Amino acid sequence: MSSTTDKIKGVANEALGKAKQGIGDVTNNDKLKAEGAAQELKGKAQGTVGDAKSAVKSATDKL
Repeated sequence: MSSTTDKIKGVANEALGKAKQGIGDVTNNDKLKAEGAAQELKGKAQGTVGDAKSAVKSATDKL
């Protein structure tokens, strides 16, 4: 997967996770809130992977 793809998927997962948490708050559904928090963390991790790939590519391009 490219760094851009990882970043896009990360942003999407963060947004979906936040939405799930919001819906969980409104409906008082602890399971949905937990799923949302986990999905948001997954998105943040994907974004970090994308940033790392970009950094590695940038460093190798300079060589």
